[in-house]
Formats: sequence, structure tokens, C-alpha cells
Amino acid sequence: LQLEESGGGLVQAGGSLKLSCAASERTNEIQDMGWFRQAPGKERSFVGRKLVARIHWNDGSAHYGDSLGGRFTISRDNDKTAVYLQMNNPKPEDTAVYFCYLDSTVWGRIWGQGTLVSVAA
Repeated sequence: LQLEESGGGLVQAGGSLKLSCAASERTNEIQDMGWFRQAPGKERSFVGRKLVARIHWNDGSAHYGDSLGGRFTISRDNDKTAVYLQMNNPKPEDTAVYFCYLDSTVWGRIWGQGTLVSVAA
């Protein structure tokens, strides 16, 4: 099982951007999916990754890190085993590599390769 992210790129502060993450195959063995982010250039290390948002697969409940829930919204598509992150009013400090993850009762935690989001002032 692999995760593929898309939607990263350059966005102006105050604009909007939507990240997508889809699993390579459908599965029901999911506890939750979500997004972490990390400063650019440090992607090889798990140290410093911070939770952006996660969504519980069974009931769709969402949790946001660092009070991001007011600007970011996480959603899911059960049929596609996909998760999305809608970023509204991004700020320059949101510039980071965004990593999708999936927590499975079978495979443990799986990470995507990361997608860079750059927010221009």
C-alpha cells in the first residue's frame, strides 16, 4: 500500500490550496489518515514533523494541530481511500513539506512522499 499526494505548489497568502492524498488500493483496515508538515530541507528526518490534521476513519471526527482548524479543513473519501486538506487563508509560516499518512491496524503507519507548499507574502 502506497500513498500519493498532489496539489502542492506556490500560493499567495490569503488564497487557497487543496491537497489530496490517495492510497494505491482500497482498504478498510484504516484507523485514521491525516497530514503532518515539516520545514523544507528536513524531510529525511521524522524529527520536527508536526501534526496538521487527522481524521478518524470510522466516524469522520477530525482533529487539528496548532489551532489550524479555523483555516484548514480535512475531509475524506472512504470509497477512494483518500484524504484532502483544504487550506484557506494560508500564511507564509504555513510554508512546509506536507506529508500524508495512514494508520492501519495491519500495516502500521504509512507515509506519503511529501508535497511542498510555498506561501508567498
